[in-house]
Amino acid sequence: MQAATALAPFIGPATIGIVLTAAAIDLNRRRIPNWLTFGAWIAALPVMVAMHGLSAGALAWLSGWMVGLVLFLPFYMLRGMAAGDVKLMAAVGAWLGAGMALKIALATFVIGGLWALIQVFATGQGRTTLARVGHMLKASVAPGSRSTPPQAGASAGSMPYGVAIAAGTLTVLFAGT
Repeated sequence: MQAATALAPFIGPATIGIVLTAAAIDLNRRRIPNWLTFGAWIAALPVMVAMHGLSAGALAWLSGWMVGLVLFLPFYMLRGMAAGDVKLMAAVGAWLGAGMALKIALATFVIGGLWALIQVFATGQGRTTLARVGHMLKASVAPGSRSTPPQAGASAGSMPYGVAIAAGTLTVLFAGT
């Protein structure tokens, strides 16, 4: 277990470096590159194995990766976020484990949700957005109804969600939860 002791202080700073790099690139280019997410996945595996042994380390890596992936994948499938965001959250899970990935995902959802609300109302799209949400709720309750959707107007814009993931990660790591 000497490897675990030697590597443990490296985990947090490595993860912080990954998410801050992703946030900066996402702000600049509106995408998170595969070299960063896949590189982070690959780099996390030998670290987890060195810390926990072959089977326990591989399991910690895989379970963290899966939690990060599974929590964000539905939003990608609904076109609510980009694939890079999903892959970044999986990388965070691979480095920090399933339990931390869950906490970080929840913190990220709160931070991202608040940011989205601020953006919607700051761009003057509040009323239109609420009308669209109301239409979607009506359609989900009464799938056969033929109500007309609200006029498509200007979008409130997109969000570089890598920033929200970085903020969620930093919040959880520095809050010590």
